[in-house]
Amino acid sequence: MNTPDTKPISKTEPWMWNSGSLSITESVKDEETKVHRAVSVFQFYVQPWLAELVGSTLFIFTGCMSVIENPLDTGSLQPALAHGLALGIVIALFGEISGGHFNPAVSVSVCLIGGLNVILLLPYITAQLCGGLIGASLAKVISPPNNYFNTSGGAFNTVKDSDQVGPAVVAEMVMTLFLTMSVCMGAVNGKTRTLLAPFCIGLTITADVLAGGLISGACMNPARAFGPAAVAHYWTYHWIYWVGPMAGAVLTGTLIRYIFSVFIYMKSSCKY
Repeated sequence: MNTPDTKPISKTEPWMWNSGSLSITESVKDEETKVHRAVSVFQFYVQPWLAELVGSTLFIFTGCMSVIENPLDTGSLQPALAHGLALGIVIALFGEISGGHFNPAVSVSVCLIGGLNVILLLPYITAQLCGGLIGASLAKVISPPNNYFNTSGGAFNTVKDSDQVGPAVVAEMVMTLFLTMSVCMGAVNGKTRTLLAPFCIGLTITADVLAGGLISGACMNPARAFGPAAVAHYWTYHWIYWVGPMAGAVLTGTLIRYIFSVFIYMKSSCKY
């Protein structure tokens, strides 16, 4: 006979049997949620930042070395090929992780057309500038001192006097417009992007350097200018390589957002 004090758990009270397993299940789910959140933060914030840092370091190191070790008789050919090839390669390597910007002007233009979350814009630019510092520092460490100082450490020293400032700013703006247009239309825009984007973007750099290298140095990238300028302490007319590229980036964002995007929409809506 069962007394009230020794009454067994009846089959009509299964919740008492399952309470322990339910709490374990909820605990496991909580842990899985925390792990998922941690992975998401790393994947969407940390990993792209690191990709921009490493890619910018490799690109700017290669760019600086191509200038520092450039024989006088080759003109702009060696820097043009080195910059174009290096950028195409790092875009192919890291493009699926961060978008493959490695350039504050590119990040601004991509952000303006909606291809980059505005929250990531400042971290991207920070990573690119840090990569510029690291790449330029590595170039200084391994370069012969004479070559390094004769080229201002790969910094942009083409503009020597005030008469060259106007043409240099315009050249940087137009060349950056060409570059950022290649990035936004070739790699971001859903209607026009292509698998050949890294190749096209690299060729754009090569073409710009060959065309405008003697006018402004063909920077098109504030991080590429900032790194060697900071390491070599060469700040003469440095502002040109911020104003020109950023103006070109804003112009690209405006053109795509308010002109070419409308054209694409109208074309897709056309019935004939």
